[in-house]
Amino acid sequence: MAALRLPGACATFLSYGFRPFFLGASLFAVVGILVWLPIFLGAMDLPLSLAARDWHIHEMVYGYAAAAIAGFLFTAIPNWTGRPPVSGWLLLVLAAAWLAGRIALAASGLIGMEAAAAVDLVFLVMVAAIAGREIVASGNRRNLKLLVVLGVLIAGNAVFHLEVLLDGVVFYGSRIGLSAAVGLVVLIGGRIVPNFTRNALLRAGPGPLPAPFDRFDMSSMTAAVAGLVAWVVVPQDMVTAVIAAVAGVLLAVRLARWVGYRALDDRLVLVLHVAYAFVPAGFLLIALSIVMPDVVTSSAGAHAWGVGAIGLMTLAVMTRATLGHTGRQLVATPATVVVYGLVVFAALARIGAAIPSSAEIVLLHVAACAWAAAFMGFAAIYGPMLLRPKVTAGPPGC
Repeated sequence: MAALRLPGACATFLSYGFRPFFLGASLFAVVGILVWLPIFLGAMDLPLSLAARDWHIHEMVYGYAAAAIAGFLFTAIPNWTGRPPVSGWLLLVLAAAWLAGRIALAASGLIGMEAAAAVDLVFLVMVAAIAGREIVASGNRRNLKLLVVLGVLIAGNAVFHLEVLLDGVVFYGSRIGLSAAVGLVVLIGGRIVPNFTRNALLRAGPGPLPAPFDRFDMSSMTAAVAGLVAWVVVPQDMVTAVIAAVAGVLLAVRLARWVGYRALDDRLVLVLHVAYAFVPAGFLLIALSIVMPDVVTSSAGAHAWGVGAIGLMTLAVMTRATLGHTGRQLVATPATVVVYGLVVFAALARIGAAIPSSAEIVLLHVAACAWAAAFMGFAAIYGPMLLRPKVTAGPPGC
C-alpha cells in the first residue's frame, strides 16, 4: 500500500494521526450528542440492536474518546520513539475502520448486532497493534504501560458487546471503558500537565515549579486504579465509596502540587489543570452518590469524568497538538478560550442534571448544546489547520 501515492491534499491530511482523528472526533462529538438528545426525549429513533442509552455511552467512550486517544497516540509516539509517524494508506485504513464502527453501531438493527460488534472491535485492536509495534520496535519500554490501558479499553469494548448479545443490557462494559479512559487521563495527564506547566513557568520567571514525580504520585495513581476497579466491580458498595473518596483527595493534592495557579496567563496550560480537576471531582461525586443517593446520582461522577475530564482534556490536547504540529504559536486565542469555557459549562450543567430537581431536563439541554457548540467551534477554528500543510517549523504539541 505504501507504493501507491495519495493526491496532494489527501497526503497532507494523512501525514499525521492528529489530522484525521482530531477532525473526526470533533465532528462526531457534535453529531453524536445532537442525535442523542432527541433520541433521549423520544423524538427520534435509530435502527439500533441495543438500548439507546447504551448506544450513547458506547459512542462517547468507544467512538469519540477512542478517536481522540488514537489521534494523540499516533502524534505523540513519533516524539517518544524517534520513528516516523503512521501515515498515508495505513492511517487511512485506521480512520476508515473507526468510521465503519460508528456506522455499524448506528445501523446495528439493520445489519445485526453480531456484525456491528465485529466491525466495531477492529479499530481499537488495530490501534493497539500498530502502537505496540512502534513502541516495541523503538525499545521504548517506558510507554509499554499504555498498551495495558489500551488492552483494558479493548476488553471493555468486547465485554460491552457480549453483554448486549447475551443479556441485552450493558453494565460492566460501559464502566470498564470509561474507567480505562479516565486511567489514560491520570497517566498521560500526569506527564503532560506538570511538564507543560514547568516549561511555561520557566519562561515566566522565578517561582515555585511543579513537584517532580515521586512516591506521592505513585500513591495517588494507585488509589485511582483501585477506585476505578472497585467502581467497575461493585459500583454501589460502601467500600467503593471509601476508596473513591481517598483517590479523589489524593488526586486533588497531586494536582495542587503542579502549581497551576501560576499558569493563569497561559490558557493552553491552565485548561489542562481545569480538565484534570474533573478527575478527583468525579471520584468524590461517585463516593457521594453511594453515601447519599437521594442527593446525587451516580451519573454525576460518570459525567464529571466523561464530559469534564475526558472531554476537556482531549479538547485541550487537540488544540495544543494541532497548533504545535501545524507550525503555529502555542497561544490560545479568545475563540479557543470560549471553546474551553463551553465544555466546562457543559460539564457543570450535566453534573447538575444528575442532582434530582425540576431543572434536570433544562440542564440536559444546556449541557448538550454547550458541548455541541464547543466542538463545532473546534472544527471551525482548527479544521482548516488540520486540512492544510504545516505553515512553519513550530514546536511539537505532544
